[in-house]
Amino acid sequence: MYLENFTEQNNLDLVGLIAVPTAPMGLYSEEYETIEDIESGDEIAIPNDPTNAARAFMILEEAGLIGFEDGIDELTASARDITDNPLDLQFVELEAAQLPRQVGSSEITAVPGNFALSANLDLLEALELENMPDQYRNVVAVRAEDEESTLANDIVEVIQSEQFEETIDEEFEGFGKPEWME
Repeated sequence: MYLENFTEQNNLDLVGLIAVPTAPMGLYSEEYETIEDIESGDEIAIPNDPTNAARAFMILEEAGLIGFEDGIDELTASARDITDNPLDLQFVELEAAQLPRQVGSSEITAVPGNFALSANLDLLEALELENMPDQYRNVVAVRAEDEESTLANDIVEVIQSEQFEETIDEEFEGFGKPEWME
């Protein structure tokens, strides 16, 4: 998804080779130990950009905190689409880069994985981590003319190796794996 927008905006001819494990968005709290502890009227800080906001809403739905009509487009879900909010949760939208600093100021904060890592948040301490669709994962990309090159093939081979997966499991706990690794 990002790759398509990036190539179009920068007039580049890139192709994605393979999706790789990626740090997922998480729900963080200094106030609560579990999702079940969340109380009526709590404030949840979410990203203000539509794509990351949709991701945050999907985590909240998976956690059973809000609901949407069946068939909602997961890529475009917004606060307007919420049909069930039994705890009357209040949503505050902030720039994604500001969200790590919001942890502790709001009862719950949805922090994208890259910003969580930059702020030294422990992915495994999130109350909930997103079950990230592959459209949101990082992708190794090359120029289209190099798609079949030795380098491109070697990169894919390394990423698909058992050693790569072992390294992810040992050194990158909490990272979500793409479907091909499951």
